[in-house]
Amino acid sequence: MRRGKGDSPVSGTRNKALAVVYFCLRFSVVGILIAQAFNRDFESVFLCVLTLVLFLIPNFLERRLRIDVPDTLEIIILLFIYAAEILGEIRAYYITFPYWDTMLHTLNGFLCAAIGFSLVDILNRNAKLTRFSLTPAYMAVVAFCFSMTVGVLWEFFECTIDHFFLLDMQKDTVVNLISSVKLDPNGGNVPTAIRDIADVIIVHSDGTQEALGLGGYLDIGLLDTMKDLFVNFIGAVVFSVIGYFYVKRRGRGRFARRFIPQVMPSDTDGDPT
Repeated sequence: MRRGKGDSPVSGTRNKALAVVYFCLRFSVVGILIAQAFNRDFESVFLCVLTLVLFLIPNFLERRLRIDVPDTLEIIILLFIYAAEILGEIRAYYITFPYWDTMLHTLNGFLCAAIGFSLVDILNRNAKLTRFSLTPAYMAVVAFCFSMTVGVLWEFFECTIDHFFLLDMQKDTVVNLISSVKLDPNGGNVPTAIRDIADVIIVHSDGTQEALGLGGYLDIGLLDTMKDLFVNFIGAVVFSVIGYFYVKRRGRGRFARRFIPQVMPSDTDGDPT
């Protein structure tokens, strides 16, 4: 969160806002960690520790890679981590608010597109690589593809965790209509639909039956995965378009600049001596 000596008062104000947000979020996480430790909820304690570690990543990247992460982007990243791990998991916002997960995946698509765009933009503006000057459209496509790839890899992770640890990261959906070739009475390849499904009945190995009272068929994660990828697509498209016009006008877009990390100048850059 360190900035150069030449920062303007406006930049200093933004830096103070970042410090306040960082302090408040970290203070809240530490408080929740202590409370969950007294409750002996060690899974939540682990999530709190993980959150505190994730909070350090933007500042670590700034110092290690000499990349200036804009304050607006850094604040959104911190809020995103807090909303996903603390509010979503520990406070169960994923269940309390049906669209909480959708909001986070949309934001994830937007942020990942910004990060992917910045990676290409940094190379495009590197004096040593001027022969590889890329068009704004190409950079927008790369940012979009980077964001979608991250989204797909995350869904792979969720599916793997659900399969091996039965955590249900891919939340299930109750539907009243299914269509499958498995239901073809002739054993062929003709999709057969079942409509107005009212419930799911489980038949146990001992022959006993249990009605779940769900009000429909339980879709195991498929619709949730596709919904997550679709909203990730929307977020990625939105920033890719913003990034396109940002490069087209060569950095005159103030809004896009708040989300695109830049390489910090070396100590000798701009030295009047």
